[in-house]
Amino acid sequence: MTTFISDQAAVDPRAEIDEDVEIGPFCIVGSGAKIGRGTHLVGNVTIMGEVTIGSHNHIYPGAVIGAEPQDTSYLGSDTQVIIGDHNVIREGVTINRGSEKEDGMTVIGDHNFLMANVHIAHDCHLANHIVIANGALLGGHVHVEDHASLSGSSCVHHYATIGSFSFVGGLSRVIHDVPPFILVEGQPTRPRCINVVALKRNDFSREAIRGLSEAHRLIYRAKVGLDHAREILRGNDQLVPQVNQLLAFIQHQQEGRHGRAREQRRAA
Repeated sequence: MTTFISDQAAVDPRAEIDEDVEIGPFCIVGSGAKIGRGTHLVGNVTIMGEVTIGSHNHIYPGAVIGAEPQDTSYLGSDTQVIIGDHNVIREGVTINRGSEKEDGMTVIGDHNFLMANVHIAHDCHLANHIVIANGALLGGHVHVEDHASLSGSSCVHHYATIGSFSFVGGLSRVIHDVPPFILVEGQPTRPRCINVVALKRNDFSREAIRGLSEAHRLIYRAKVGLDHAREILRGNDQLVPQVNQLLAFIQHQQEGRHGRAREQRRAA
């Protein structure tokens, strides 16, 4: 397979372009870009700064990847964006590179779907198989775990963590960490139930779903407290691995500040 670069694209000769890459018209690819095999820049895509893009990604018009962080404390160092494989990045998505406050990287994993006009701020880390719908905004330093879903126009406070297999409803204002397996919505968001649709689609066992449902009831409805809930769940033989994962996440969240475990990093 051969690489195709449109005559109407501006690609810096220092950029590293792998085989079978397609770069459409009016794309701008800077000197720090590394683009992996089979990735397709449809057209009018801007890649600036130190950006590494893996293989078989599909990036649509208007996307801007690697611009400087929108952080007034940024000092201009060579921070990065690192993107994995098989991601779909739709029209108008913006992904800012990292700041100097953490590891200097904004990271996108594999098999993620970022719909139109999503914003991924500096120092965000996205894992794998994540769906973020149109117009959603992630503040700086947000971490999103595997298989999470964020609905349209949701906004996530910086330093928040979105747990695995969780679901954030549309137009939600996320100011606290979102525990794994939980559906949240509202302004601000509140846990409503477990994300049973995602759990069934991903072949979670009946025992895991029942245990997570009971854990949600005890913690968020009966409000018995984390330690008491753990003892009840243990007594009911419901401390399956997924329930332990949920309880550990909530414990870590409560040890943080303002409902966000990673908020402690700001002080550090």
